[in-house]
Amino acid sequence: MINREFRAIVVDLFDTLVRWEPERLPLMEINGRMMRTTMPWIFPRLQQRLGSAFDQSGFVNIYTGVVEEIALERERDGIEITCWERFVRTLVRVNAVSPDEMAEFAEELTRIHMNQVRAVTTAPSQRVEAIQQLASHYRLGLLSNFDDARCGREVLADTGVAELFEAVIISAEVRLRKPDPRIFRQMLAMLDLAPNEVLFVGDTPRDDVWGAGQVGIPTVWISRGAATLPEGIPQPRFIINELSELPQVLGLSR
Repeated sequence: MINREFRAIVVDLFDTLVRWEPERLPLMEINGRMMRTTMPWIFPRLQQRLGSAFDQSGFVNIYTGVVEEIALERERDGIEITCWERFVRTLVRVNAVSPDEMAEFAEELTRIHMNQVRAVTTAPSQRVEAIQQLASHYRLGLLSNFDDARCGREVLADTGVAELFEAVIISAEVRLRKPDPRIFRQMLAMLDLAPNEVLFVGDTPRDDVWGAGQVGIPTVWISRGAATLPEGIPQPRFIINELSELPQVLGLSR
């Protein structure tokens, strides 16, 4: 029997609908650690633009400091800080680009970075099929923490099912991030539904399960085999291993 409790299903994007595969990025040593990174595409453009002023090691040190700084601000304030702003802050501290060229060059670096992020992101067919099946019975929304709105929407378009989502929020567009309750309330407003009429689906316990739960939205946790939720996370309505399992959980026949 089809579950009629909910009128809409809202899903997370990365590692819920699409699969982010950073293992396909090249390895590079950064501050003594081997990391998967897009820097092999960034460095040549920096070298071309800055010439002898480009110090790779110095750039990496400044960039990683900015990344850590932004992570703290996001955690503290519940806000999104875009990839573009990350590059602006880095370029300001590198002090090798004139102020009137800063915004444009930061956008260029953002596009180089995001093109590689998009290239290693895929949409598994079983997840796409699940969305198509869900769309036959429920309204759909998508709510993603992602720091570049353009790339986020391109990644969604690459799935081939973007048109099935009537409400889409990418955190970079609204300057808020899950688990801040304000971003969930924005989604509810877009759908014009009460919290109990929506089911939120995501893979991150704090951002997705706890975040949606703060405003009374029932949740589905994609556990991928994890045994238990972290301490302090409320019990979701359903626990599944993959998005492809959700239609069956909701009583939809194949």
